[in-house]
Amino acid sequence: MSKAIQDTVREKYAAVAVSGLSNEDRGVQAVAEAFGYSAEELSSIPAGANMGLSCGNPTATANLLPGEVVVDLGSGGGLDVFLAAKKVGPTGKAIGVDMTPEMLARARANADRQGFSNVEFRLGTIDALPLADSSADVVISNCVINLAPDKHAVFREVFRVLKPGGRAAVPDIALKKDLPPEVSRDLLAYVGCIAGAIPITEYVEGLRASGFSAVQVVDTKKDLNAYSQVEGQGGCCSPAMEKPVPAAAACCTPAAEGSGACCTPKPEAKLEDDCCTPAPAGQTVHGGLAELLNKYDVNEFAASVQVYAVKP
Repeated sequence: MSKAIQDTVREKYAAVAVSGLSNEDRGVQAVAEAFGYSAEELSSIPAGANMGLSCGNPTATANLLPGEVVVDLGSGGGLDVFLAAKKVGPTGKAIGVDMTPEMLARARANADRQGFSNVEFRLGTIDALPLADSSADVVISNCVINLAPDKHAVFREVFRVLKPGGRAAVPDIALKKDLPPEVSRDLLAYVGCIAGAIPITEYVEGLRASGFSAVQVVDTKKDLNAYSQVEGQGGCCSPAMEKPVPAAAACCTPAAEGSGACCTPKPEAKLEDDCCTPAPAGQTVHGGLAELLNKYDVNEFAASVQVYAVKP
C-alpha cells in the first residue's frame, strides 16, 4: 500500500472518529450484532466505542482469563479493549494500538467516561507495534489487518509481542477468490476493508511462516452486506452538534424496518434546521463501497473469517 493509500485510510477513519456515529444509531448497532456482539455487551460499554466497523467479536472467542494482558490491533474507539478489560479484570490489562490520533482521543474519552482503570491506548502502526517482546498473553484485532500495507510484517510483530504459549484471536476479511479488477483497484474498496484483503491460503501460510502453530482461518459465513446498514445511517442526517436535539418526530419519521437508514425526513423538514445537519462526507468508511456492492455480491469473493494461532 502506497503512502497515499495509507494517508487516505487514516483520513477516512479519522472522519469516522469525529463523527456522531455510535451504538445509539440503529444501523451501527445492527452491524455489530450481525457480526456477533450481544445487545448486553454493547450496552455495557460507552456507546461511542462502537462505530459499526467490526467483522466479528474477538473477545467472544479469545477465551480471555483474569490477569491476562490483551493487545488490540487497530483499537478504534475502544470497543474490544473495553470488553476485554471486563474479562481480564483489575489484575489484567487491555492495551489498544491505533495509528489515528482522532481514534485514540475518542477511545481515551470513552475510557474516562466510564472509569476504566485497566486500559491503555498507544499511538502506532500494527506492523511496528509500540510494545516490548513477549509482553502480551493475547492479541486480538477486528477487521484491521486487511488494511495493513504488509500483512506478513504484522504477523511477525504479533509473534514478537506474544509470550510463549500466547495466542491470537482475530476476526478479519480474507478472499475466497480473486476480486473483479474494478473492485481490486478501487481506493474506497481498500478503505472499506475489501480490496486490501489477502487470500485465506496466504493468511494461513503467512502465520505459519512467522512461527505460529495451530493456525486456523475459518470462514464464519457472515453477510458482509451488513455494512450497508451503516451507509444508510450515515447518509440521512446527524444530530446538530451545536443545538439541543428535539424528539426525532420533529424532523424525521422512522425508516422502514431493515432498510438500514436512520430516518426519512418529513416533507416539511430541512436538513439545516434545529434537529439535523447533513452527514459529513466519508462519515462511514464503507460508504464508498455502495455503488460497487450494488454491482457485485461481495460475499462471492470475500469472507468474514475468524483467525486463530498460537505462539509455541
